[in-house]
Amino acid sequence: MSAQHRTASVARTPVQQAALLVGAVFLLVGVLGFIPGITTDYDTMKFAEHDSEAKLFGLFQVSVLHNLVHLLFGIAGVAMSRAVSTARTFLVGGGVVYLALWLYGLLIDHDSAANFVPLNTADNWLHFVLGLAMIALGVLLTRRTRTGAAR
Repeated sequence: MSAQHRTASVARTPVQQAALLVGAVFLLVGVLGFIPGITTDYDTMKFAEHDSEAKLFGLFQVSVLHNLVHLLFGIAGVAMSRAVSTARTFLVGGGVVYLALWLYGLLIDHDSAANFVPLNTADNWLHFVLGLAMIALGVLLTRRTRTGAAR
């Protein structure tokens, strides 16, 4: 097998690269959420309660559960980036999940037990932007591939 053939067989498509990048960012954010200093008020972090006052970068409210979800989502993105179809599913499906989380964050009382993740206003709007961006990446980066396959 030539070096050129080996390189071509492991080259990632743009949608796979996007899923890998998004997954890696989620892994990084999940790890950073457990680092005092990067996460302010770290000593107030709870497992899954609205009164966890820990904030990633002093802005985004986090808890142990919130950080674990970021880590698991990151692992899923990295794993699903291995194939075009699963990379697209990760981006579009993950985007839909984040838009649902945005709506949930808008509808619940942030000071109630329903805010178990927990979420604050900064989280809500980040989830909105993430949801739209992930769906756009999944759809736009596979448009040419899907159109070309139909011909």
